[in-house]
Amino acid sequence: MNVNGKAYRTVWMDGGKVMLINQNLLPGTFTVVGMATHRDTAAALRDMIVRGAPAIGATGAFGLVQAVQAAAKARRMVDAAFLRAVDSGCELLRRTRPTAQNLFYALDRVRSVVRGGMTARTACDKARHEADCIADEDVAACRSIGIHGAALLKDGMTVLTHCNAGWLATVDWGTALAPLYTAHRAGKRIRVFADETRPRCQGARLTAWELAQEGIEVTVIADNAAGHFLRHGEIDLCIVGADRIAANGDVANKIGTYEKAVLATENGVPFYVAAPRSTFDPACPTGDDIPIEERSQDEVLYAEGFDARGRNARVMLAPRGATARNPAFDVTPAAYIAGIITEHGIVKAGPGTMSRGRKRRS
Repeated sequence: MNVNGKAYRTVWMDGGKVMLINQNLLPGTFTVVGMATHRDTAAALRDMIVRGAPAIGATGAFGLVQAVQAAAKARRMVDAAFLRAVDSGCELLRRTRPTAQNLFYALDRVRSVVRGGMTARTACDKARHEADCIADEDVAACRSIGIHGAALLKDGMTVLTHCNAGWLATVDWGTALAPLYTAHRAGKRIRVFADETRPRCQGARLTAWELAQEGIEVTVIADNAAGHFLRHGEIDLCIVGADRIAANGDVANKIGTYEKAVLATENGVPFYVAAPRSTFDPACPTGDDIPIEERSQDEVLYAEGFDARGRNARVMLAPRGATARNPAFDVTPAAYIAGIITEHGIVKAGPGTMSRGRKRRS
């Protein structure tokens, strides 16, 4: 991640603290915060200090390491009480974000290495090692996604993206934005249209900030303007990320993704999804089986931003007494997806997506 010329990851551990870039303060302020306990890390997930399925997964993994470390302070061996404490922490972390598959994948991996009969020290070491592996694997996967996806991009193309699926949404490189970073660093001229992505405006606040840090030309557009630009031939390609991919190739992503896929298909513009294997959920048959998180209606009724003095401000958009619905995600059926860019190559969305996503394609 390039921030004022300095390299960062989105999440890492420093001793017993989980270190995060506070995405709620961007683009006005770049701040790294440390979560001291697994409860603090759970709160950071719930309050969207960290966002994006792969970043959520890595953060959850490090949060569970904290739960193991906390249990180790009270017990010298991994016994029934130790495991109950770890399971309690795991459940707390699982409840923070119900849609992102990477969270459950990461928590299950870290939990699987902590077993009865080992010493508490061994459990801490194994949990930390597994969490570090998950983070490193995410970086490698996203780097590969960038290489495979960059092959789709020709010099001078304009790409539409929705929400944030870049550095900040992963441990590094990103998913949907990784091909753009790779192509840009290879010398291709790429222009990006970034949907604002209401109600939290991740496109305007995060995607535009990231792309500007990298020196890629970016234009923020209103969520309901994409159809206009697609119809008039101003967009060549669409790439978005994913929070969960069902076994049949249906994709859950930030609310508004489905309508972009329909509009792109209607106007003959290829619509791609970029995601690592950890986002695939083989236990979920179709998109209809993906739980959709519904967040506070205040996110719709109010808006947050920065005033002329650079202070974070909150303003009311709707009349007092108005109510709102706020699903955080929607599901795009596989039929609207030209392909899924994985670390193993570009695979077709549809029945068999899971098995194709596991195999390297030439």
